[in-house]
Amino acid sequence: MASSRSSSRYRSRSRGPSPIRTRHSYLGESEDTVDPDTAAQANHAFSAGRVAVITGAGSPNGIGFAAAKELASYGMKLVLADINKEELEEATKQIEEKVGTGNVIGVPTDVSKIEDCKALFDKVYDAFGEVSVLMNNAGIGPYGGAYTNLDNWHKVLDTNLYGVVNMVQTFTAVMMAQENPAVIINTGSKQGITNPPGNAAYNVSKAGVKVLTENLAWEFRQQNAKVSAHLFVPGWVHTGLTGARVKEKPEGAWTATQTAQYMLERVKEGKFYIICPDNETTTEMDKLRIMWGAEDVALGRPALSRWHPEYKALFEEYMRDNLSASASLAS
Repeated sequence: MASSRSSSRYRSRSRGPSPIRTRHSYLGESEDTVDPDTAAQANHAFSAGRVAVITGAGSPNGIGFAAAKELASYGMKLVLADINKEELEEATKQIEEKVGTGNVIGVPTDVSKIEDCKALFDKVYDAFGEVSVLMNNAGIGPYGGAYTNLDNWHKVLDTNLYGVVNMVQTFTAVMMAQENPAVIINTGSKQGITNPPGNAAYNVSKAGVKVLTENLAWEFRQQNAKVSAHLFVPGWVHTGLTGARVKEKPEGAWTATQTAQYMLERVKEGKFYIICPDNETTTEMDKLRIMWGAEDVALGRPALSRWHPEYKALFEEYMRDNLSASASLAS
């Protein structure tokens, strides 16, 4: 346990320049600046009759299936991919009821295997000839500690990170060569940005998705491509991954449908970073948490200082004061 003198030293060092007063300027700003051309391209990608491919689309309570239902309502053709064949079959039947026979196919796919991704590619282009929306959404969450559970590390990284890499490597070049605009949506996580302790393997996998998607967007921009990349970061969502099969939705969580609708609207606005709120966490809270984590690096604080006993009170003060300032700006 640190002495009171040590505690005082930590608090003094962490303040200065003050991490509180510097926050107020950007909480009231718009989320980001968007090129209107990106928004126009994204809207074209969601046109009726165009084709969306969604991985991790089989779970009845999942975001992938919720997104599929929304895109079906746009009049799009759907390709659903999932490792769970029974759930995929049922999901495909439900979407078929909305879009009609011949406008949806289900393809059992393990995205951790490049040969599966290539087989999916062949089936999609044989059936429909193009892809305008590629949503890389498949994910798992077994626990992997920083120095434990090596088998789970491989499972999580193979699906959550290499699954996205495999799909991007398989589909992107052909999507770029298509005549019409397209979008690639990669599902990340707040755990890949703010890195809360508890499941290092999952956090690493989603941090990798963030970095991959940022670089993908940069490469598209350099080539003036008609494809745009988008990082989709759900909040607290009641899905199979979070226990939706056995529990009623907690008040603080959003449904998968709410989350998919929020995401799709912002993709159509041309947003790159799509950080979803929920019924407990506001956009302002997300911004503050993200900035605190970034300043761990910039200010040389201890790793994950938000959960450090010497910084707990300072973090709570920082959140309280800045949320109060944000409320004042909004009033």
